[in-house]
Amino acid sequence: MELKRVVVTGLGALTPIGNTKDEYWEGLISGKSGAAPITYYDTEKFKTKFACELKNFNATDFIDRKLASRMDKFTQYAMVAADEAIADAKLDLETINKLRVGVIWGAGIGGLETFQEEVLNFAKGDGTPRFNPFFIPKMIADIAPGNISIKYGFMGPNYTTVSACASSANAMFDALNSIRLGHCDVVVTGGSEAAVTIAGMGGFNAMHALSTRNESPETASRPFDATRDGFVLGEGAGALVLEEYEFAKARGAKIYAEFVGGGLSSDAYHMTAPHPEGRGVVAVMKNCLENAGLKPEDVDHINTHGTSTPLGDVAELKAISEVFGNHAKHININSTKSMTGHLLGAAGAIEAISAILAMQHGIVPPTINHTTVDENIDPELNLTLNQAQKRDIKVVMSNTFGFGGHNACVLFKKLD
Repeated sequence: MELKRVVVTGLGALTPIGNTKDEYWEGLISGKSGAAPITYYDTEKFKTKFACELKNFNATDFIDRKLASRMDKFTQYAMVAADEAIADAKLDLETINKLRVGVIWGAGIGGLETFQEEVLNFAKGDGTPRFNPFFIPKMIADIAPGNISIKYGFMGPNYTTVSACASSANAMFDALNSIRLGHCDVVVTGGSEAAVTIAGMGGFNAMHALSTRNESPETASRPFDATRDGFVLGEGAGALVLEEYEFAKARGAKIYAEFVGGGLSSDAYHMTAPHPEGRGVVAVMKNCLENAGLKPEDVDHINTHGTSTPLGDVAELKAISEVFGNHAKHININSTKSMTGHLLGAAGAIEAISAILAMQHGIVPPTINHTTVDENIDPELNLTLNQAQKRDIKVVMSNTFGFGGHNACVLFKKLD
């Protein structure tokens, strides 16, 4: 069976450094940090008092107030990003066969704030179970794509992938295969997360995963820097509209890139720590290249997982050196988490969007906040430090990894 070609025709982004794809891109190339003191709750007793929150965002500017009240933030974010991507793709919603349009979404946690609020409210009471009737529908991780499909009437495959921080990259790969295999003409895919909450921050602090650089939040996310001390939690959503190539061409769609392949693997090593030699990461990048029918030397740019953790950054770069050999030093490597923070289940989507826009505009966003060389990192690697770099890019890779050892990798190229 010959696989169908898949292209990207729409993008939508809601991030800590920009509330649209264009604002997001401007934030990226200008090296903008999205980290700042938390405004959602009192952080006095928390180890980490900052995060990458959305700025100047009000869900009811986009969603009917009554409907918004029945959604957790992670679903609200999903709706806004998906709306932008669908509008960007200029789909003809009157004539399209909605039975062949799917929504495949990623969320690592789902409605954490809703769960937190309902349980705390119960704990304050007399033991009588008085729960909001929308508690479960607001909380469950699959409700974001459900709401997108309800709004637009899309009746194709509809579900959420959950693989921690790899969730939206997993969703994109599933979406790719749904079109490749002929099951869909169009899939709306991506991911969303809203974990900047008491439970989210407290939980990640308890496992010593977060930076505690409270005196300088804007510089706390510092991938590849010797002084990095953990990741910075972010929130938001990213959405992509994928289409079968002939379908997109027939309707005269604008095409950002061809989605040529993906890969999956497992570390099979530890619940939260990566394998120190990046064995699972080596496997996922090799799987992705093979799936795309490309060679290591074809890749021009890699948007790394690059979370700013002591172990993870080194393991990923070791894996890149192993897979790409001498060519590794000719690749523009970056970590946009230095600016957006770590959006958990939405990370793969917003970072794939960054990679696609880097290819479209011929400029690689920087890895900001780098001041101190890490002697454990190969000095010959081009980590695109502190300043965007112009480059003609034909093939981009985006890596995303999650607690539990889940690894996902996606590849895009300029349309031939």
